[in-house]
Amino acid sequence: MKETKFIAFSTQKGGAGKTTLTVLTASYLHYVKGLSVGVVDCDFPQFSIMDMRKRDFENIKGNEQLCKQAFDQCKRLNKKSYPIKDSRIEDAIAAGKEMAEDYDLDVVFFDLPGTLNNPEVLRVVSQMDYVFCPIIADKVVIESSLVFAKLVNETLIIPGKGRIKGLHFVWNMVDGREKTRLYEVYDKIIAELGMDVLETVIPNSMRFRKEGDSEEQRPLFRSTVFPPDKTLIRGSNIRELTDEILGIIKV
Repeated sequence: MKETKFIAFSTQKGGAGKTTLTVLTASYLHYVKGLSVGVVDCDFPQFSIMDMRKRDFENIKGNEQLCKQAFDQCKRLNKKSYPIKDSRIEDAIAAGKEMAEDYDLDVVFFDLPGTLNNPEVLRVVSQMDYVFCPIIADKVVIESSLVFAKLVNETLIIPGKGRIKGLHFVWNMVDGREKTRLYEVYDKIIAELGMDVLETVIPNSMRFRKEGDSEEQRPLFRSTVFPPDKTLIRGSNIRELTDEILGIIKV
């Protein structure tokens, strides 16, 4: 058995893009980088990633081009789409371990609820190898994320409790036209707290909302069955993000 890494894109505030980044990173690693990946969706009750997988399969069934694309991909890579399992938060770690053993996975991603009010969430966070915390240029989101990260850092990482080795912030939905000191100010605050921000920033773009459709013939970007389309991934920084994450988690 290989040593499976447990990874979460996690934040205490909704709307920062943790689910989208989870899917894009998982898909790129599984379908492009050749890793074996799984996802545990414990964002009860919506289970957004599981719902996305269902939509993906329905779209493939109703679209001849997508059906052929899925068949060709499976044959070329000699692997199926990565497993996704929904789970209540209290069962998440057991679900991840079972999935890792059943499929001999390199990485299991966990999509966690956006709250620390449930003590089970902090327990699950403690069992991650690494946590990546998406933040956007919104003071409410940033302040909430700082509270979350400070708690994780001071109660888990510094004392060496649990499995977690590090928490890293990720600037998401960055508008290249913005001229604001907000990024610089918060980068400094994060550094003073003894944490860091990834060098890769993810731009704000409509491509991150592009899913498959049973009728339309358009390039896919966000999918659990396919990697981001080559024509759309340029400028998205998803390739750069996954490379930076791989450098940290060392799979």
